Amino acid sequence: MKPKVAFYWCASCGGCEEAVLDLAEAVLDVAAAVDIVFWPVALDFKEADVAGMDDGAIAISFVNGAVRTSHQLEMARLLRRKSKLVVAFGACAQLGGIPGLANLTTASGVLDEVYRDMAVPLRESREDGATLTLPELFDAVFALDRAIPVDYYVPGCPPSTKVVADAFQALLRDPPPEPGTVLAPNQAMCDECPRRDRRPEDVKLARFYGVEERAIDPADCILAQGFPCLGPATRAGCGARCIKGNMPCTGCFGPTSAVRDYGAKALCSIASIVSGNEVEEIDGTLDGIADPVGTFYRYSLPASFLGGQAGNLPHGRQ
Repeated sequence: MKPKVAFYWCASCGGCEEAVLDLAEAVLDVAAAVDIVFWPVALDFKEADVAGMDDGAIAISFVNGAVRTSHQLEMARLLRRKSKLVVAFGACAQLGGIPGLANLTTASGVLDEVYRDMAVPLRESREDGATLTLPELFDAVFALDRAIPVDYYVPGCPPSTKVVADAFQALLRDPPPEPGTVLAPNQAMCDECPRRDRRPEDVKLARFYGVEERAIDPADCILAQGFPCLGPATRAGCGARCIKGNMPCTGCFGPTSAVRDYGAKALCSIASIVSGNEVEEIDGTLDGIADPVGTFYRYSLPASFLGGQAGNLPHGRQ
């Protein structure tokens, strides 16, 4: 019997679903090795199909996206019961991701911003004897392991093709990796950066720039040019995709195992190369980073010590 595998999409953009398809012909090897029993975005499976399975019947569930609504929480808990292993797939599931920046406000704050002077959708409405109920929008976005126990993590926004392929191989191997493993290289992204030999030994900066302010030299270290590049704080495995596109690393692969709070590590790596010693000089340098939270906690605010609005999920953790 081939192991049963499930895929599910919570609060995310859908890029992680595309990452699986980006395996191209290699996805056929995956399909041949497993029995996909739930993948709503690609195949005609229903929630009831999963609910009818025996607990633990699914070998591995890959869940991408953070938990933002009551229905996402219900599905995460259902897949946890039905699965031997659950993998937090992608930055949103692992750390909260870009949706997690909504933790800077509340659910009502999000709705007010989106709908402005328009009518906000009701959670429940009745028409001609029928009742429509929308999921509850929580006041906070949660990384997946705040909602359910998670066995493994695949980082990235989205995960790179190589990391996805290596993760599948590792999970189907006997024995599998140590529980809790992040299935990507445990070293800094700078170690695989194609410009690592062009970084000066001692970088000191008096100013940071946004990418819209000046051109980035396509050969030299991006951080040394004054652009906030988070490669020193970020886990390797992406193949330096942003760097090869002549853009700074934004940190989507999250921290290595040596880091407890990604944003704090990223901030420290940037602060360590500020040249000034006086408060005014330091402030002037850091003023070049227009959005510190969006820069240092772009993918990880719900998983940080700060957490924004993050608290406890309704009805506790299961």
